[in-house]
Amino acid sequence: MFKTIAIGCDHAGFTYKKAIIDHLQQMGIEVLDFGTDSEASVDYPDFAHPAAEAVANGRADAGIVMCGSGNGVAITANKHVGIRCALCWKAELASLSRQHNNANMISLPCRFITEQEAVNIANTFLSTAFEGGRHGTRVNKIDNC
Repeated sequence: MFKTIAIGCDHAGFTYKKAIIDHLQQMGIEVLDFGTDSEASVDYPDFAHPAAEAVANGRADAGIVMCGSGNGVAITANKHVGIRCALCWKAELASLSRQHNNANMISLPCRFITEQEAVNIANTFLSTAFEGGRHGTRVNKIDNC
């Protein structure tokens, strides 16, 4: 379904990002890595903005952003027109974000989930399809403000 994924994180998500990239590459998915590249303290918008822009402009099919709470990167990503970034701390939320909201990005709260949970959530997000129907009608109303 998704061939190219944009990914970005701050220092809190760095080790999780590496695990998710390894998993995605094993699945044959191309990854656009917008950083960060260490655990040194950085500002999350510097990495969430380019990841969201890659999804918004079609360079990537979907995106995954990470920070300590997941909130900062989600808020940042959702500033971009056409982005629907869902904060997910359980695989079920990732599934519903795709099925009902046609989310094209997820944010992960790395200080509240394990690395394996992060990989599982990402995998669920990428393997779940949008249901359309009544959900399509609702999603179409999101950008009408």
